Amino acid sequence: MNQTGITIRLSVMMFLQFFIWGGWFVTLGTFLGNNINATDGQIAQAFSTQSWGAIIAPFIIGLIADRYFNAERILGVLHLIGAFLMYQMAETNDFTTFYPYVLGYMILYMPTLALVNSVAFRTMQDPSKQFSKIRVFGTIGWIVAGLVISYVFSWDSEASISEGLLKNTFYMTAIASGALGLFSFTLPKTPPVVDKSKKASICEILGLDALKLINNRNFAVFFFSSILICIPLAFYYQNANPFLTEIGVANATGKMTLGQISEVVFMLLLPVFLTRYGIKKTLLFGMLAWALRYVLFAYGNADSGVWMLLLGIALHGICYDFFFVSGQIYTDSKAGNKYKSSAQGLITLATYGVGMLIGFWAAGQISEYYTTATGDHTWESIWILPAAFSALVFILFALVFKNETIEYKKA
Repeated sequence: MNQTGITIRLSVMMFLQFFIWGGWFVTLGTFLGNNINATDGQIAQAFSTQSWGAIIAPFIIGLIADRYFNAERILGVLHLIGAFLMYQMAETNDFTTFYPYVLGYMILYMPTLALVNSVAFRTMQDPSKQFSKIRVFGTIGWIVAGLVISYVFSWDSEASISEGLLKNTFYMTAIASGALGLFSFTLPKTPPVVDKSKKASICEILGLDALKLINNRNFAVFFFSSILICIPLAFYYQNANPFLTEIGVANATGKMTLGQISEVVFMLLLPVFLTRYGIKKTLLFGMLAWALRYVLFAYGNADSGVWMLLLGIALHGICYDFFFVSGQIYTDSKAGNKYKSSAQGLITLATYGVGMLIGFWAAGQISEYYTTATGDHTWESIWILPAAFSALVFILFALVFKNETIEYKKA
């Protein structure tokens, strides 16, 4: 297989991988609240399956993918099973039936995020130069999914939601998942890299051996701040689409793709910020953007204040890139060769696992508390709380974290 053919295959893989995620996860809260009358607490449980998947994923990768089977084959099998579970989700009418399917799906999906990276990195001749050009197709896939839902089929319109058509997002995703499952078997062979005869400890599998890095005071501050800032982050994933839909913003899912578009733009600007302002200020920019975003959501509306909502969505690039991506770079700089992989796994476990698990629970409790007798929400109160929490984490981090100079080489 020539290099051009490999690049095309990897790009298609990334496109479908994130088209699948963006094709149902963004509108999940809206679907659950309107199609099967789930409570805010139940919606929080559904979103929390992402965190449980992130916590369980290292076991699947460390115990199975790295030792016994080709990565591309496991990727194919997981997506084929995922297609079945996604179809079953579309067919359910009550939360009790829905929850086991979404839990099973996320336990299978979260490991595929590592698997697509593994296939890509081990196939490329020069990952430092090639990976970003292929990974961007994942962001494009997420964007396309949102645009299709809003502007091609209008499944998130008020009329379509009332007719129950939002469940079509699951059918669409099931088809895409089945396609990626079959396509995965055509990807370059990616055999196991770990000698299965050598036993790995649970600490090594979960990346817990990298906990030694917390002995460094600055890294400890960053580590615990990462967990804390993921608590308000969960409010966005869980509440943004139901919020926009409930207040009457047209084509809400399509408009939310502004966040991924800005993600691409600020990814390009990130090296400039790291070089000019250093790691501390870059991380602080990301934290401050979270607080500002939620303030904009609190006081914006679907009429004259819609610009505030769109600006809040567009801040996603700063929120994600300036904290999470720069945080991955910082973690890589602090970890020696022995801990590079395990340190990244540890941060993922702490953020998408522990931090967002707490965040989804909190978002569900707070949303339920501010639900009116008519079933609507007092959104201003709901958004002000994560805004205040983000601001508090920002202040604590600014006071305790000492600025460092890290070497960052632009790919």
